[in-house]
Formats: sequence, structure tokens, C-alpha cells
Amino acid sequence: MTRPALIGDIGGTNARLALVTPGAFEPHDILSLPCADYPGLVEAVNDYLGRVGATGESAPREACLAFACPVRGDRVKMTNNHWTFSRREVQQALNLELFKTINDFTAQALGVPHVADDALVEVQPGEALPHTARLVIGPGTGLGVAGLFPGRHAWIPLPAEGGHVTFAPTDEREQNLLRHFRNRYGRVSVERILCGQGLLDLYLAHCSLKGAPPRYATPAEVTEGASAGDPVARDTLLRFLKILGDVCGDAVLTLGARGGVYLCGGILPRLLDWLPRSRFREAFTDKGRMSAYTAAVPVRVVTAPWTGLLGAAEALHNEEVE
Repeated sequence: MTRPALIGDIGGTNARLALVTPGAFEPHDILSLPCADYPGLVEAVNDYLGRVGATGESAPREACLAFACPVRGDRVKMTNNHWTFSRREVQQALNLELFKTINDFTAQALGVPHVADDALVEVQPGEALPHTARLVIGPGTGLGVAGLFPGRHAWIPLPAEGGHVTFAPTDEREQNLLRHFRNRYGRVSVERILCGQGLLDLYLAHCSLKGAPPRYATPAEVTEGASAGDPVARDTLLRFLKILGDVCGDAVLTLGARGGVYLCGGILPRLLDWLPRSRFREAFTDKGRMSAYTAAVPVRVVTAPWTGLLGAAEALHNEEVE
């Protein structure tokens, strides 16, 4: 009997766990478990395996789990929940012969080559050049940035901290926004703006600059307000996407990502109708002497719900991923 492998994509709130047939990438028996319901990782995994009947002779002996936190060394401490564990102790407790842990955005990047074409929405047409890097970027809780390179035998992930580069305004409005954010935070990274909380902060900044009283208190409310025709919320959403275009174009030039840009995360699939109305493409390609370079790079939004699980399945036996 072929034992399945365990894969997971674990954030601050929920642990998405699944099984995968060795040599395959399509996850099955996917469950999302609230992290707060369990004292730790081992308890959550054991509950999951019991629920899907993967115990005893059918229990996994291999696992790859992605975490929304740094994963260097033996000790892993989750950033936004109470879980902390020793990788060695978890491997022993779950009786695993192979146990890999990777960062959640590394998993997103590794999952991109396995996403079906019908889960990719084109933002900018272009030709993806072979044997070149791809850029994977996504605003969510923060701004995740990673590269992906086609190695001789496997995909090579290029983990990065591109969300923490300095925000660079390109017009007078953004100069004013920078002053507003600098007064609050000091140095302003692009992640201060390009994330869920950043969208709300950007809205509040627009309210301050326009002298308008704030009407919304969450990022979702800002988006709903924009859809309902609120002018300040609409300006906020369009500015958010324009700044994202600036940052993506800069990252393409830095990485040499002529293999394409993949926009991931939970925010952008909800803004698909707004992208064509925004200045995303204009900002993405407006790079002076290098504008023809960025204009030729294809850009797509990834709408697949389990990209991190696909990446964990890829990483399981990928020699480039330790």
C-alpha cells in the first residue's frame, strides 16, 4: 500500500492540512482547522489524521508543512498564534521519516508552476521567456515577495524580503501620503501600504488629506465602499493598485523576472474588476528607458485557493528545498 504524504499551509489563524499521493501534486482530504483550538502542531495534525482516517498502517511517513513565520533552525515560533515547536520533536512524535518545514510564501512561489491555467487571470499580456526568473508577489497580512527560477532538475525558490523596501512616491499625491505615513511610522516600507491593514491606513490617510471624516473601519469596508461609489474609498483602492504596479515593476527589474509576474494572496482575487480600471499596468511599465522591458513581461493573478498546498507538495521531494 502506498502511504500518502502530509502537506500543510499554516497561518496565524488556520491550519490547512491535506494529503497527497507521492509523486503527485493535487491535494486531497483538505481540511482547515482553527489553530486556537489546539495547544500545538502535533495535536492539530493528529486530529486531522484521525478525521481523514490516515492512521495506523495508512499514516503518513513524510510531511512538508509551510508556516507564516521564519523557519530557520530547529525551533519554530509562529508569529501570530501561540504555537511553538521543535522540528526534531515533531518529527519523532508523528513518526515521520521525512519532515520539511518551509516559509508560507516560499510555498506560494513553489506552487505557482502547478496552478492550472484556468486559475490564472491575465492582467498584462506578454511572453514569458524560458530559463528566466519568475516574480511571485502578494499583499495579504503583509506583502510577500519571492522569486522562482527553473533549475536543471527542479524549481529553485528565491526567498526575499521585498515587502520591506522603501516606499518611493512618484507624484505629488504620493509625496503627501509619504509625509502622512512618515509622521506615523518613521521609515515607510511598501508593506506599510500594500497589505490589508495598509489598505485601511491608506484610506485613513486619504481622509486626512481631503479633510473627510472616515466612514470605514476595516479593509473589507473600504472595498465595499469603493464598489458602492464612495469617492474617497474609490481613490484609495485605485491608488493601492497603482502603487502595487510601481512596486511590481521595480521588483521585475531587480530580479530580472522575464518569466512573468504572479500576483498571489487573498486580496487581489477580490479586486479583479478593479485592476483594469486602475493604473496598475501604467505604473508597472512606466520605467523610463526600461519601459519596453517591463511592458513585455506577462502579469497574472493567481485565483487558485490551495497554491500553498501545491507548493508544499512540490517542496516535499525538491532537492533545492532543505
